[in-house]
Amino acid sequence: MLTEKDLKQIAQRGISEEQINTQLHQFETGFPFLRLEAAAAVGRGIVAPSEAERQQYVDAWQQYKAEGKRVVKFVPASGAASRMFKNMFAFVDAPYDVPTTDFEKKFFADIEKFAFYDALDEVCRKNEGKGIKELMAAGQYKAVAANMLKKDGLNYGQLPKGMLLFHKYAEGARTPMEEHLVEGALYAASNGEAHVHFTVSHEHIAFFKQKVAEKADGFAKKYGIRYDISFSEQKPSTDTVAANPDNTPFREADGSLLFRPGGHGALIENLNEIDADVIFIKNIDNVVPDRLKPETTEWKQVIAGVLVTLQKKAFEYLRLLDAGASDAELQEMAGFVRQCLCVDPKGQKEDAEYLRRKLNRPMRVCGVVKNVGEPGGGPFLTYNQDGTVSLQILESSQIDTNNEEYMKMFTQGTHFNPVDLVCAVKDYQGRPFCLPDFVDKTTGFISSKSKGGKELKALELPGLWNGAMSDWSTVFVEVPLGTFNPVKTVNDLLREQHQ
Repeated sequence: MLTEKDLKQIAQRGISEEQINTQLHQFETGFPFLRLEAAAAVGRGIVAPSEAERQQYVDAWQQYKAEGKRVVKFVPASGAASRMFKNMFAFVDAPYDVPTTDFEKKFFADIEKFAFYDALDEVCRKNEGKGIKELMAAGQYKAVAANMLKKDGLNYGQLPKGMLLFHKYAEGARTPMEEHLVEGALYAASNGEAHVHFTVSHEHIAFFKQKVAEKADGFAKKYGIRYDISFSEQKPSTDTVAANPDNTPFREADGSLLFRPGGHGALIENLNEIDADVIFIKNIDNVVPDRLKPETTEWKQVIAGVLVTLQKKAFEYLRLLDAGASDAELQEMAGFVRQCLCVDPKGQKEDAEYLRRKLNRPMRVCGVVKNVGEPGGGPFLTYNQDGTVSLQILESSQIDTNNEEYMKMFTQGTHFNPVDLVCAVKDYQGRPFCLPDFVDKTTGFISSKSKGGKELKALELPGLWNGAMSDWSTVFVEVPLGTFNPVKTVNDLLREQHQ
């Protein structure tokens, strides 16, 4: 099936023939649905700390940072903003000229509230000879939208979300990238330094670097710290081959194989290369203006405090195992693994070997918010490959929709995953874990796409916070809804939290 030319193309990307054959086989077989025990809830897999406990965790985090540990804030930022503007692209192409849908009416009625208003007004004057108000008064609404979206205007239809102006300030509007730099200073700085890492697409990396060069020094002065800002791109070796509907390799017009990015799960490779003791992970668009940052800052420190408290205990137990633990100590460890790390052995013998396996692995604490109907994954108690049950974040595509019991768990789940993680990635001897070793390769997603008018199947690797972290120790903490403010459409920027 694969030609000499194919093998050369594969090798250039750093992918093996075996990987391609595995991917083509996955198109044929699909991915097995996961076996569920229950949706996680407060008291069953989700911790809801009291006010006193929250303060203890904040103190634990401050103490940990004072020990000179290296902390990194990791921000997946390669997503283009095109989906944010889907409704406005539709308006530009619509057969009518004035705002007609509720979305369009809202956008133009409140246009002055957008942080990018002044920049858009400027490009309208340059390109059209009129400002936004004059264009709207003349019924030229489409000219305003086009200048926002198109290349010779703000080019917001093609830019990454991290580079759009989100929030207004007296000293000038800020992008999400800048808001993440501020967050890094507020809760992730240690030793007077904030390490922030952005994963970006190849075509935007120069733009990100330029913006950082312009803005970082101002924030460093404001918060009295130094910044260490780094970037990486998704590796070509994590791309996946596309297939035809009959599961044979999809080929371009010149006969070459078509590769597609392997989804955010591919970022486990980028994460694996970060030199850190603790890594915060948060999506690029989940940011708020400074007036709302105190709540976010407090809860980031709470979940980090939970992480380092649990890690400290796990490390103590691993050293005890090295020294030769007594039966009473083994019993105590088994209780910790069951109650604090929420791993149910399901009848497996909780001996020293089992306990070492469950204690000596990467650890993450995930903030979860009360479910308010946002699309996306949620926290579940799920069966693992070894027959044990532990906490996982699942997407709807991993659940068998024909299983009534599972669908009831999913639809009635009390909490939602806002992608608010803090991760410990070194072992008790200070050595970094090899994170790809903890990926569940039997998970993934297959979706239908098209290229050049031809249908194709696309394969996504196990998602970063579900399958790619499947074999980590996982703990969920309930965090307030106020810490979750994503921007999925441009009109979300009109919400009170972004004003």
